[in-house]
Amino acid sequence: MEKLIRSTLGASAASTAGGGRVGAEGLAALGRRFELPPWAAVLAWLATLAAVAIVVTVKIDLAAQFCLSFSVVGAMILLRRTRNYELARLFFLLCSGFLTFRYLYWRTTSTLTYYGVADFTFSLLLYGAEIYGIVVASIGLFINSRPLTRRVAPLVTNAGPLPSVDVFIPTYNESPELLETTLRAALDIRYPRERLNVYLLDDGGTAQKLAQADATKAAEARARAEALREMTARHGGIYLTRERNEHAKAGNINAGLALTSGDLIVIFDADHVPTADFLEKTVGFFQRDEQLCLVQTPHFFINPDPLEKNLGMFGKMPPESEMFYSVIQPGLDFWNASFFCGSAAVLRRRCVMEIGGITGQSITEDAETALTLHSRGYRSLYLNEPLISGLQPETFASFVVQRVRWAQGMIQLLLLRNPLRMKGLTLPQRICYFSNAFFWFFCYARVVFLIAPAMYLLFGLQFYHATIPQFFAYGLPQMLGAILTTDYLFGRHRWTLISEIYELLISMFSLRGVLSVLIKPRAPTFKVTPKGEQLDADAISELAGPFYVVYLCVLVSAVTGVWKLLHDFPHKDVIAASLGWSMLNLILLNACIGVLYERKQRRAAPRIPADLPATLHIDGRASGTNGTLAGRIVDMSAGGVKLMIPGGAPSSPLAHTSAILEVFNPSLGRTSRIAIAIRASFRVQSGALAVGAQFADRSVAGLSEQVALVYGDSARWREFRASRNQRIGILRSLALVVRLGTVHALHHHLAFFAGMRECALGRLAAVKRAFQSWFLSRS
Repeated sequence: MEKLIRSTLGASAASTAGGGRVGAEGLAALGRRFELPPWAAVLAWLATLAAVAIVVTVKIDLAAQFCLSFSVVGAMILLRRTRNYELARLFFLLCSGFLTFRYLYWRTTSTLTYYGVADFTFSLLLYGAEIYGIVVASIGLFINSRPLTRRVAPLVTNAGPLPSVDVFIPTYNESPELLETTLRAALDIRYPRERLNVYLLDDGGTAQKLAQADATKAAEARARAEALREMTARHGGIYLTRERNEHAKAGNINAGLALTSGDLIVIFDADHVPTADFLEKTVGFFQRDEQLCLVQTPHFFINPDPLEKNLGMFGKMPPESEMFYSVIQPGLDFWNASFFCGSAAVLRRRCVMEIGGITGQSITEDAETALTLHSRGYRSLYLNEPLISGLQPETFASFVVQRVRWAQGMIQLLLLRNPLRMKGLTLPQRICYFSNAFFWFFCYARVVFLIAPAMYLLFGLQFYHATIPQFFAYGLPQMLGAILTTDYLFGRHRWTLISEIYELLISMFSLRGVLSVLIKPRAPTFKVTPKGEQLDADAISELAGPFYVVYLCVLVSAVTGVWKLLHDFPHKDVIAASLGWSMLNLILLNACIGVLYERKQRRAAPRIPADLPATLHIDGRASGTNGTLAGRIVDMSAGGVKLMIPGGAPSSPLAHTSAILEVFNPSLGRTSRIAIAIRASFRVQSGALAVGAQFADRSVAGLSEQVALVYGDSARWREFRASRNQRIGILRSLALVVRLGTVHALHHHLAFFAGMRECALGRLAAVKRAFQSWFLSRS
């Protein structure tokens, strides 16, 4: 036991300013504060566990339990209003833990009753799903008990030359246009030129790809490889490829490692465009800590995922990735368990080469590499500053490809590199890595929770032996406590029921993938997530089929529940509870159905909100003062800008006019003059003139100015990120989900029936033509 306590006290905390010494500064600081020797710490832990066991298992009557549980819930509501956040956070965790484990004890000892094989089998399935939820929530509270907020460690410039840096941009099938933006931004990172090399690692131009049997695909590969080689040389980067496509992304990076020699390795995905200050804010940590192997920064996305796009919520709510990058990663960082996410990260070459390069037993090579490095005693660090801007999957199908790959890879990690048994890890690191992998079993819990009420309402299965008063005394307070805790701790980054929608959307497809990994852990292969997809018109996703089946099942069960309530059926209280559960599932499914109605996506590059004063110098045909118009840039993309010119602007159209855009470029610290071609202009309701312009200069110097303007300023990403991370509260979030689900599911249903009608009319027309042809042939 003493060994376990020492392992726990050895968890990392690190200082919040700079790299810091990681080790005994976490829970060990608490031990020093109370001056407890190891034997006393053991006794304190045992006493705490005994006290928890007594409180959780003490038997009281139902009325007392009801009063106790709702008193705790009431205390949590009051704690939400206290100004002492640290103290309130502690009591929130204690209250939530009490309600959860009190419920778990009652659920285990009082509700698992045998009524028959089918009933008891589903009873165990539901109980297992609840255990899963409690384990994930409990570990989550542990991980996020003390999240770290780090400050930037400036570069040390007076202690010899800076570390040499190799930037890797791995690519497989991405377009040259997408890659050119990332390459140019990487080359323009502020760092001494002689200490920085940028490599394009092209896995689409390997000898294997160029010599493939399909002549058309081989020709396409050769043309793409030649275009990338020329583009990379023109910008001043270095093009690398290899013989064979072995071990996917991990193999590509390892091939690059063998041909380079920089002290530090920076990895950017093909669509991850770095800001100009990326190295200024990350390299300093390595200068201060020789045992530091990894600095990870968040993946900040400038386009909506399918849920945000199809429900019209992009920029209006926290994105799905914020929960991980703003909450979970800082929590992991406290325990020295922040892990590599595949991009937007800096790695120390010496550490990576010691473990044989990027490891590739699983298809999540990034997390596996971090796990191996941590097992060697190296430290990682998470800097919660958006220093890249990336793209999310545009369609639901590509979103599923990405998330199923993550699920399979993390479960591979659990099976093939079991962190609970891996040597060299501290106890908190084992817990953290286990949590990272175990989370992906949510598909099992979500599917069980979805079909459970239908099993009772349609088939009469009895799988939860409890009365409504008992549920109100134990189950309902636990649910309310969990909702309150989640909103209190994470409400700025994840609104109520949003996680449930995301998980439900993925569960239908990841469940099969998870089961396949459990059967054959080494079977999954790496699949590249499609990026830059376009949709010409609104359309129902090709993956909607399973949701139709489940939606119909839940709807029929809800109608059956209403019918049973209106007729003479026993256990009407249980029927009512099951009906309420089904209605909640319908609310979630409505939102899912809305997401599955894909909205059109015609733009190749997403527009990013902006607010920059700018001046247009019109070439020749503009009206206005000396051909000059002052306005503001309101959005930008890789291809151009949109400006708003206030009233008094010329009434004549400006389309198809050449101009010079003059604007202060924050990342360069000076004014840029960028050649543009005005493609459209029109009056808006306020009377201002909206001007859409395309960047016209594709030279290296011109592209450098444009990329710096659009992507180079990290302060802009911080502001945009902060504007989306707003708390709205539990009730408003519930109302929002109901409204969005209702409205967008209705659009989906209308499109579905319109498609059915069109299909039916087409079939009737075909039958009519066939009959006419037959009749004429017989005449």
